[in-house]
Amino acid sequence: METVTNETATRLRYAITRLNRRLRQSALGGVSPAQASLLAVVSRLKRPSLGDLATAEQISPPSVTRLVRDMERLGLIERVADDVDRRCTRVTITASGRHELAAIRRRKDEFLERALDALPEAERRRAGELATLLETILEQS
Repeated sequence: METVTNETATRLRYAITRLNRRLRQSALGGVSPAQASLLAVVSRLKRPSLGDLATAEQISPPSVTRLVRDMERLGLIERVADDVDRRCTRVTITASGRHELAAIRRRKDEFLERALDALPEAERRRAGELATLLETILEQS
């Protein structure tokens, strides 16, 4: 039984990794994968500091600074001073950034919808069951 579990875990990891890569490739508009990821983190965290972003993205502070600078030039995010500690810089998403993030998510959904539409009905039902299973796994961790 252990071998089946290990094999299943390996297959799932590989499939999820490849699917995630395909989703990123299909969804990027005028931004890089790193910029798209940072945009999603800024949206989720609301007003993160540069340090918060470095931690969330698991990249160095100088890399975050460069990404933020480039994205600020694109009008996707903006830096703002912290309300309490004026020495701390926080980042917020702009209306353009929200629009770009929504477009990225829409393109990912469209990619999956096209893939699912090409499947027979029974396979689409199985995809729904798999989504439920993955959500359960995520809730447990």
